[in-house]
Parts: sequence; C-alpha cells; structure tokens
Amino acid sequence: MTTIDPSYYLKNQPRSQPSSELGKDEFLRILMTQIQNQDPLNPMDDREFITQMTTFSTLEQMINMNTSISALVQNQMVSPVIQYSHLIGKEVTYYAIDEETGKIKEPKEMVTSQVVAISEREGFAVIELANDDKIYTDEILRINESKAE
Repeated sequence: MTTIDPSYYLKNQPRSQPSSELGKDEFLRILMTQIQNQDPLNPMDDREFITQMTTFSTLEQMINMNTSISALVQNQMVSPVIQYSHLIGKEVTYYAIDEETGKIKEPKEMVTSQVVAISEREGFAVIELANDDKIYTDEILRINESKAE
C-alpha cells in the first residue's frame, strides 16, 4: 500500500487572498496550463492562441502604463523646494509688499531682486531674495537671468 504525503493535502497548502484582478503571472500560469493539458489529437486553434497572446501583451502594456503613470504622479508631488530650485541665481520681479499690512503697496511699485534661496512654509515654496524679502511663488511677475552673470 502506498501512502500519500500529508503535505499534498489541500488543507495544508498555503492559501492566498482571493483577488478579482487577473495579473500577468496568473494569466501566464493559466495559458501554460492550457497548453500543457491540451488534447494532442485536437490542439488549440492557432487563432485562439494568437488572441490569448495578444490579450497577454495588452495586459502587460497596461501594467507598464500604470507603472509609468504612478511614477509621473509621484514626480508631480516633489517638494516645492526642489521644484523651484532652478530659480536660484535668477532675478525676479514682484510688487512691493507693505510690511505692516502684508498687502501690495499703493501705488503699485515693482521690485526686482536676485533669488538666493528657496525654502518651504506650510507646503508652499518661499523665495528668499538678496534684498532680504521673502515672497511666495505666486507673487512673481517676471523671471530674468541675473545681470551679474
């Protein structure tokens, strides 16, 4: 009499969480099982095989596109300091701000100064200027190459 190794019992097999998504690996396993178990006297139709391979190719391209889009979204969420670091050394023009009120001075006076640093405050980029002013990026009216260069 032959005994069966108990590790082959279904209850001893590791269970994975069921998923409604068919991934690349699952699709390949199904396709390979289908090819291995086909009737040699009645093999799979060529058109059906090509259709399945096309489906697999499309699935793989969609997975790659999803990965690329995720990377793009991640890059869009870059720190404001890094995002605006290209302004260092440039001259920016902005309206002068009244230090007491925090509003634009009347009559409107344009000020130009060189960017010396970029910092972050509450998730927003703060432009630090050579004239000791600090402004937000949305206050910039114009960006020029520095005249000192």
